[in-house]
Amino acid sequence: MVSRRHFMVGSGAAALLSAAGCAAKYGSRQSYLTPILRPENQDTVTYWLDVIMQQVRDQRVPPPRAAYNFATPLAAGFLAANGILKAYDNPFSIPDGPDEADPDVAYATAFAKAAAEVFQQPFLIERNAFRARFPDSAAKDAAIKYGRQVGNAVVKMRTRDGSQANKVNFYLGRYQRRDDSLRWTPTGPFYSAVPGPAFDTYTRTLFPGAGMIKPWTMKYQGQFRSPDFYDPASPEFADEFALIRDWGGSKSTRRTEDEAEIALFWEDGPWGITPPGHFLLIAIQVLQDKPMSFIDKARAFALLGMTQADAATNAWDNKYHHDIIRPETAIRARAAAFGNSDTRVKKNAHWRSYIPTPEFPAYTSGHSTFGAAGVEMTSLLLGTSQVTFSHESPDQVLWPSLKGKRRTWTDLNQAADENGMSRIYGGVHWMADHNAAMTAGRAIARQAFTDTFPKRA
Repeated sequence: MVSRRHFMVGSGAAALLSAAGCAAKYGSRQSYLTPILRPENQDTVTYWLDVIMQQVRDQRVPPPRAAYNFATPLAAGFLAANGILKAYDNPFSIPDGPDEADPDVAYATAFAKAAAEVFQQPFLIERNAFRARFPDSAAKDAAIKYGRQVGNAVVKMRTRDGSQANKVNFYLGRYQRRDDSLRWTPTGPFYSAVPGPAFDTYTRTLFPGAGMIKPWTMKYQGQFRSPDFYDPASPEFADEFALIRDWGGSKSTRRTEDEAEIALFWEDGPWGITPPGHFLLIAIQVLQDKPMSFIDKARAFALLGMTQADAATNAWDNKYHHDIIRPETAIRARAAAFGNSDTRVKKNAHWRSYIPTPEFPAYTSGHSTFGAAGVEMTSLLLGTSQVTFSHESPDQVLWPSLKGKRRTWTDLNQAADENGMSRIYGGVHWMADHNAAMTAGRAIARQAFTDTFPKRA
């Protein structure tokens, strides 16, 4: 386990500053945007996104909660700016604002209000620094007033959406547990990776109620729920078992050096940007060359944030509805219980996953759902998936072997597939987890792009 002293040293001074309410500025090493965003492309939307990306990292917010925390302020900021510019319809009955108000200031005010609520962090330094960019005027005053109204309205709208009650790591009867050999149980005691992240031995499962949070764009929580997992006695399950055993183990001879790098590159947490944040970062990087007005960009990132939140709801609903065992538990402890006649399905008590096995059910993959939703939405906004881009891992504290390792893609779908397959190479997911999640993530994004925030007639 990582000691408190190790945490304080590893987190660095920037984390301490952020905990006090001070995000690192663009241009610094602690800013997520410094390596991927050209200076001339900085704007209101990217300023505030960088602030909350750093807050996710410094508060160690887990992926499903991080997705929610990205969505709420991104939606609030867009709704405030749009209420003034009146470019798009919205499904949330937010009243229009005064025509004379400054939309950038309104965006920032509503964003910061919503961010303060979800992060429990006032962001006073960031608010004051941003407002200082604008001279005092009636337009600024009107924007601050209206932005506060919209921010408060969004917070009120989401007050009873299930997010608070479902932050606890207890089942509370919200999903019925399986009673067969596929039932998930914690994969202890080998939850650590050196020098990577570590989890408590036999820790409680993560957010069993997160799949019941009210969606932002889906029509209901289970709208894109995946079909049932394989029968553990089936040939299909035997194929899955053998594939992950050979490919995802800590001592795998099948996994290539590049695949091992992919497993670490996309691990994305804890102490990092998380998968939802990584795909928002990719969107910032590739959309910076697409000409967009301020309101179009605000809408784009509202859609990206909201669909990441819905991807979390979808994945966590699947995880606890299906309640499927992780490969490490299946291989190390439970192979004999599956009743599978295939000789490949046999126990190996010494097998360990290459990366740490997370503390919640396998099916479906959160990584793959986040990646598919993020890439599909970015492709729809860009008008194509075919774009060449590259970057280093956004967070290298836990995997220092990634330092200086830059990955390049020529299509957004390559990045989404790499991200999902990283969990196979790492041995923490079944292939079915990845495939089902990719289908769901794409469906979430397509529906949101078509149905949410249409242009005003």
